[in-house]
Amino acid sequence: MNPTPINNPILYSFRRCPYAMRARLAIASARFNVELREILLRDKAPEFTTASPKATVPVLVLPDGRIIEESLDVMLHVLSQSDPEGLLTPTTGSLAEMLALIADNDGPFKSALDRYKYANRYEGADPITERNNAARFLQQLDNRLTSHDGFLFGTRRSLADLAILPFVRQFANVDRAWFDTQGWPALIQALNGFTRSARFTAIMTKYARWHSGDAPTFFGDHS
Repeated sequence: MNPTPINNPILYSFRRCPYAMRARLAIASARFNVELREILLRDKAPEFTTASPKATVPVLVLPDGRIIEESLDVMLHVLSQSDPEGLLTPTTGSLAEMLALIADNDGPFKSALDRYKYANRYEGADPITERNNAARFLQQLDNRLTSHDGFLFGTRRSLADLAILPFVRQFANVDRAWFDTQGWPALIQALNGFTRSARFTAIMTKYARWHSGDAPTFFGDHS
């Protein structure tokens, strides 16, 4: 059975999820117009789980029926259509190098972050040990930011900045008082600039939970 045709891409999202944040950041940068459907993770809409049985955000449903289920793939797809800020072409380094750093973020760092923030969910996890494990990656980021005028690759924001900073924010918010005392001045400054930016404010707009039959909410080209 073919899926029902749609006129606009549909983005299933959850406001506070860092994976969904990075997708919305790329969509806003690309001015890629989508119908945004805000999902409640503890009570997921059946249309969402039908589109993506793994049922994790973000999910981008394209008009031709294709489903993009991974946040980085969403970023790469929309930026391949339009990249007015040159996020895929950093002034220093390459796309491959950015993807390698993002892989470190999504792998070892995110694993340590989860065990730091949600230690009670992981048998034997020690939050201080995991915080220290995550801190090694954060020191690497601070070093890069220091040598590149506050950005991870060159003299302006890139794919890496938008893909990684939502997770730095999540880490910092576990214990912001502790985070702000660490020897990461460039990272702290970059995070503050990111969270206070008009772009971040725009992608963090609160939307009502989507229900089937609701009037569409458009995001991206109109954000």
